[in-house]
Amino acid sequence: MNTLKPWIEAMRLRTLPVSTAGVITGTAYAVHAGSFAWIPFTLCLLFALLAQIASNFANEYFDFAAGLDRPGREGPRRGVTEGDISPRSMLGATVGTLALACLVGLALVPIGGLWLLPLGIVIAAAAIAYSTGPWPLSRHGLGEVAVIIFFGIIPVWLTSWLQTRQCSAEVILGGIAVGLLAANVLIVNNYRDASDDRAVGKHTLAVILGPATMPWLYLLNGLLAMALVYPQWSAAGLPLVPPAIAAVAAAIAWLMTRRSGSRLTPLLGLTAMLLLLYSLLFLLLPQPVA
Repeated sequence: MNTLKPWIEAMRLRTLPVSTAGVITGTAYAVHAGSFAWIPFTLCLLFALLAQIASNFANEYFDFAAGLDRPGREGPRRGVTEGDISPRSMLGATVGTLALACLVGLALVPIGGLWLLPLGIVIAAAAIAYSTGPWPLSRHGLGEVAVIIFFGIIPVWLTSWLQTRQCSAEVILGGIAVGLLAANVLIVNNYRDASDDRAVGKHTLAVILGPATMPWLYLLNGLLAMALVYPQWSAAGLPLVPPAIAAVAAAIAWLMTRRSGSRLTPLLGLTAMLLLLYSLLFLLLPQPVA
């Protein structure tokens, strides 16, 4: 019953660039400031990956428990729903992975201070609150907002601060940009699943606004993200990179209008890889952003 493949699918590997991109971008600001530090970078990266995997496990378990997943859904196979993984095993994996993330987070406290404890509790709670609790974020059209905050602003700012002890407007704008691009991954996911979600009463943003709105929101996110960071790229001597990223985002938004169902899944992975590419390019900038 518990073979390796269903667990790999439950981790949703194609979406993991979402968590790594924020840490890489935050580290890029530290590199540009001449303050790169291996230990905070590594711990932040491990924490981000474990927290996202825990959130993915929680989403699969709690959506099944709430009757929101049905066999044969449009998206990738859900192990618990299809009977590949027992609900008890998935709940145990959720708790265990989140606990491991918290242990990694605790290792950051001697580096950054005790104030990281309440922040870590908020992040851990958000990983679960996305899918369950009195007001699950993913079921009330707030999933994209949560992604912007917890996969964009917080990881970019925190990873940068732990290495530089500085915070600037450029870092915050960079975090918002990463968050907007990360939210596009969820937009594709919810656009693909809109029919299934509507049928079970799951009110994602795609269900609330209507699926036809999602490609336009995807495009808007891409354009706004690149507009926010354009001055930084221009100051670094590479003003054409943001328009190029925006153009790819526009092309993906157009493809969204031409595809449906499982044919949208590759666009989800492509969106995640675009975000990862953006963060790596930012890390490799030949000169400071300001």
